[in-house]
Amino acid sequence: MEVKCRRLEGKVAVVTASTQGIGLAIAERLGLEGAAVVISSRKQKNVDEAVERLKAKGITVVGAVCHVSDAQQRKGLIDTAVKVRIRGRGISEFRRVTLQSQVSPVAERSRQNFGHIDILVSNAAANPTVDGILEMKEAVLDKLWDINVKASILLLQDAAPHLRKGSSVIIISSITGYNPEQGLAMYGVTKTALLGLTKALAAEMGPNTRVNCIAPGFVPTRFASFLTTNETIRKELTDKIKLNRLGSVEDMAAAAAFLASDDASFITAETIVVAGGMQSRL
Repeated sequence: MEVKCRRLEGKVAVVTASTQGIGLAIAERLGLEGAAVVISSRKQKNVDEAVERLKAKGITVVGAVCHVSDAQQRKGLIDTAVKVRIRGRGISEFRRVTLQSQVSPVAERSRQNFGHIDILVSNAAANPTVDGILEMKEAVLDKLWDINVKASILLLQDAAPHLRKGSSVIIISSITGYNPEQGLAMYGVTKTALLGLTKALAAEMGPNTRVNCIAPGFVPTRFASFLTTNETIRKELTDKIKLNRLGSVEDMAAAAAFLASDDASFITAETIVVAGGMQSRL
């Protein structure tokens, strides 16, 4: 990924579910544009590998283990971010507080004495089944709601005190929020909810914080591999795309960097559909 501009110099960005796929690409793009990036994943190994990959590209980055449905780990992620103090183009001070500690009071002191958050990207999602909605077990419905919708709300509740004036929140939805495909129906419904959540939060968090949404089209990542590695399904999807190709993680990262930057300073409550022209109206 070659980036020539540094629109995010001196900013701190948090990206959830960011050790692979779209999340990692967003973290990389924000970092290459000058932001200090805090990445996260459920597994320490994945965090460590992604941190090393980004550092090798000259990106200022720290990582934290975070399952977005775990309240203590969410607070730990935010605490990690607000402990980043930037001097010039590097992190000069970073202290880790163990997730076993009571992080909320510590995070509050950190906000006052150390840092802040400029950019928050809520990217975590799950699609644990391809069952139809009427066939889904209640536990699966709960998991879809908890990870895909509820966790974004709770993450923002934790982060809101640390978002400074001019900050940007980016919620990752999906083209399936407009067109729930077979096998992705309930997942798509949760992504539809994020479109409304974006507008509601923009009204609540303005004027100091902008809240926008990205609805990615179909991108050949591990998350979507059951669709994009099947040649028949892949052709069916491509035929629906006016640009006649699947999207790339770099396409999504470019949209995120734009929304995070001052180039989008008069944009809030909007969803950018990055899907090559697929139908995107409710």
